[in-house]
Parts: sequence; structure tokens; C-alpha cells
Amino acid sequence: MPTILEREFEELDAQPRWQPSYLEIRNESHDYLHRVAKFPENRNQNRYRDVSPYDHSRVKLQNAENDYINASLVDIEEAQRSYILTQGPLPNMCCHFWLTVWQQQTKAVVMLNRIVEKESVKCAQNWPTDDQEMLFKETGFSVKLLSEDVKFGETRTISHFHYTTWPDFGVPESLASFINFLVKVRESGSLNPDEPAVIHCSEGTGYTCLVLMGKGDYINIKKVLLNIRKYQMGLIQTPDQLRFSYMSTIEAVKCVTGDSTSAFDHSPNKITTEKYNRNRIGLEEKLTGDRYTMENSENAPRKCIREGRKATTVQNVQQMKQEKATIGT
Repeated sequence: MPTILEREFEELDAQPRWQPSYLEIRNESHDYLHRVAKFPENRNQNRYRDVSPYDHSRVKLQNAENDYINASLVDIEEAQRSYILTQGPLPNMCCHFWLTVWQQQTKAVVMLNRIVEKESVKCAQNWPTDDQEMLFKETGFSVKLLSEDVKFGETRTISHFHYTTWPDFGVPESLASFINFLVKVRESGSLNPDEPAVIHCSEGTGYTCLVLMGKGDYINIKKVLLNIRKYQMGLIQTPDQLRFSYMSTIEAVKCVTGDSTSAFDHSPNKITTEKYNRNRIGLEEKLTGDRYTMENSENAPRKCIREGRKATTVQNVQQMKQEKATIGT
């Protein structure tokens, strides 16, 4: 029997009513002051002119000459935890990005956008691609891949999850692989209510799905989106993204509750992904372990990818990534 959320989706899809529903959310959202982001000294720290943190919810850097970073602390009542939403770091802000991770006691960074999209850079490379370290002299941090350095002060292990096939202003071609990615993040144990995860994506669609996983068979998505928009401007930018938020939330709830049926049709092509290899799902192809087909794995999380549900494309085997990075001062 369809859940309340599934029936709501079917009604919106049958009309269709995604455009008016999206406009309702946009029109009911309120604008709040964001004066600090417009200060002359902060303008070059914003990737986009129309995406700035509100003054009341912005993350403030501690013990820094300038406490500004384009990041918002978002409290999600439905998830009973907080998250930090931020832009893809600019080259001049990578040091402050890791300073935020450190000061906020973050254990997980979830990246839902590509580094480059349509020849436009969406995020500066702020983590190492090999076993070498990256140094950020401005803040005194070093970031290493799968290594520990206990010589100088405190070190922490951060899980970095990267979903690499999210198109800018669009939605993923494969719902199944994205849901599997979310399950991997959830089951990693790195999402702690007392330690807000840092999430950056282009539009916030994937963020919505992540925070709503496992929150019951009925979730008022419109209410949740309006609540998040109190903390972060511009969340969900198209009707298609609103539709995908419904689809992925419905499927994510099914995965968490152990329901192997799917509410949506999927292509018969195979889902090919990276094998989870202890501490990571490969950062780059040269660093990855063996690959496997999800439906043939006995260890597929909660069996949420049913037999026959597969992605529409297989040429990109790096649908998702996770790496462990150790940062220290």
C-alpha cells in the first residue's frame, strides 16, 4: 500500500503540479538580512553573488582576523540534528573550510557536486589525491589521506564522501545509485547529532534527502524545505529538483525501513559502483579497490537496491567516493 508521501507524490505527478508547488515554496520563503556577506572584505569569498549566508545563521570562525565564511548552520527539527551548509570552497578559502571543520568538531564532509561542471569550476580541490599532505599555512592545518601524524598536537579523522555525478542545476540520472550513496553515508557512523556534518552542493537537493532519511513514512517535505530556507537561501532551484527530492526521500525511507520494493521504475542497466574497501570508497580511480555490481553483492546495505533496479549509465564507475582524511595542527 502506498505511503502518504507516495500518494502525495502521485497526485503532484499526475496533474502535473511540480511547477506551482515549487513556486509556492519559493514565494512563501522569507528573505533575511545578509549584510556581512556583502562587506567589501568578504565579497571575494562568495562563489555566487546570489547565494550568501544569512546573518543570523552564518557560521562564525573563531580566533580569526575575519570571522566570515560562506557557510550556514542549519537546525533540522525532523532530523534532530544540525548540519553546516556551505559553498564549494574557493581556492582562497580552503584553509577556512578546514578551520570550520575543525572548530565545529565535524566528523563527515559530504560533497554533492563535481569539481568542474560544464567547464566551470564549482569547488577548489581541498583534499589530497595521493598519500601526500596538503598544507594550509594560513591556519596551520595539514590534511593527509589515510594517514596519521601524532607528532604535533591533536589529530582527527574525517570521513569525506563525494558523489561525483550530480549535474549543475539538474538531478542525477540514477536514483538508485544516489540512494545507495546516502545509505553508505548514513551507515558509516560519521553522522553525529552533536557534531554537525559539513555538506556542500550546488542547489541543496541532495542535502534534503540526506537529512530526511529514516524519518517515518510521512514527511512534510514542503514544511522541511521552508524551514531550511530560514537558514539558507536558494535551496531547491527548479521544479525537477523538487520532484527528485520527493523521489529520493521516498526511496531512502524504504531503504532504512527494509522495504525492498521500489516506488519508481528503473532502467534495466546495471549499477556499477566502487567496492567499499575498509576505510574508503576510492578517492580516484588509481586508488580504488575492486569494483562490483551492487545487485550481486550479498553485502548491499539493507538490500535496498532490488534485483533489476539499475542505473541509466555505466560509463562512470565513480558514482560515489569516500575517503578518510586526517587533519592536524
